Amino acid sequence: MTAEVTLSKQERYALITRGIEEIIGGESIQQVLDANERPLRCYWGTAPTGRPHVGYLVPLTKLADFLRAGVQVKVLFADIHAFLDNMKAPIELVKHRAHYYQQILTCVMKSIGVPTERLTFVMGSSYQLTEKYNFDVYRLAAMVTEHDAKKAGAEVVKQVASPLLSGLLYPGLQALDEQYLDVDFQFGGLDQRKIFMFAEQYLPKLGYQKRAHIMNGMVPGMNGSKMSSSDTDSKIDFLDSPSEVSKKIKAAYCMEGEVEENGVLAFVGAVLMPIARVRAEMMDKHTRVEGQSRSFIPDEAPEGTLFSIMRPEKFGGPLHYASYDDLVRDFKEKKLHPADLKPAVATALNTLLEPVQKLYETEEFKKIKALAYPDEEPKAKKVKAKKLNPMIAPYFTKEEGGLAESPEEAAANAKAAGFEYKQRKGKKGNAQKQDDSAQAEADAPTEALQNLSVHP
Repeated sequence: MTAEVTLSKQERYALITRGIEEIIGGESIQQVLDANERPLRCYWGTAPTGRPHVGYLVPLTKLADFLRAGVQVKVLFADIHAFLDNMKAPIELVKHRAHYYQQILTCVMKSIGVPTERLTFVMGSSYQLTEKYNFDVYRLAAMVTEHDAKKAGAEVVKQVASPLLSGLLYPGLQALDEQYLDVDFQFGGLDQRKIFMFAEQYLPKLGYQKRAHIMNGMVPGMNGSKMSSSDTDSKIDFLDSPSEVSKKIKAAYCMEGEVEENGVLAFVGAVLMPIARVRAEMMDKHTRVEGQSRSFIPDEAPEGTLFSIMRPEKFGGPLHYASYDDLVRDFKEKKLHPADLKPAVATALNTLLEPVQKLYETEEFKKIKALAYPDEEPKAKKVKAKKLNPMIAPYFTKEEGGLAESPEEAAANAKAAGFEYKQRKGKKGNAQKQDDSAQAEADAPTEALQNLSVHP
């Protein structure tokens, strides 16, 4: 996707920066736009550790804005970073997880409306193991203090009582990625800010250009805090079933009239409304969008509506919102009740995730998931084969766990011992010995005795 011919330089910059929380070095982005000699280049990175959740919808939606503005976007699967971050992912699993991430994120981006053919996916180890890159790591290590490295990674690297040396390398690697991916700016969440400032400080000391940084807000979890892959209560997984999604949203913190730390309300503003806007814009430009393009609103909704609450008439009828601010105002004034908001959010999200659910149903993807997250695969219970008492084994076929080659042989053996062999289709029989003491001696599972009865 090239920049839309109808967009001016100012409009492209506005599209790149809309909805973000912070931008550092925006003037360098404007300089590239003003020169108009080449497209802007950026990268967004993710470490393939835990399974990605719907919080990823925030950066993925922003990538759609970058692409519409003519930015060349690289998605980095930071496999080396994933291994270094307190061994969140064993190195032998990382490549499988990167493959899993690519499958999931590609499917989700199509559902949002992002034209994935214009994205470039890069595996970190494809260049992070080269001699030149590693020498730059050593150059950084010779000038960065332990204090600066630890401070830079405080919000991103897992903090433990006895930190590993690998965690101190993490910020330096991420800074070098900007140079080796040859980008103008890096995009990430606000939790990346300290690493971004680290990069701005140290890249020039290595003789490399300082890059710009764009940050989006962190999507809240269902409990009001940051959504995290490690907190199953706060996150909604891309592979959660519709019933699981509805259950998690129903249980989420969402007090009537309270707008602060309200996970459900914030999710609408951070995820659903931006996606609805992007999808509407894509449809206006006749770009194909997977799934239902008007998934968050009914056909009869007024022009410009991004999100609808379908209430029964006895409770006031449907509500249609063209802006998040209007929705927040109604919720704060108690014109919108949590009992109406939650089902609308669950319905919208389930519709958005429908293509992902279809992907999950394919055998190919199930194999990818099993390789990436083997610990999550259900372990088959070992069923112990029931053994026949050796005394009665001759009276049963090998199919039944006995010794006889055929039903005829089993019947002959049974008759010789005073039994009558009967094959009963769909029924379970019993075996009874003429002598009660012999029956006790031949004690065996009921299933094993189904074809024997006493000879009259």
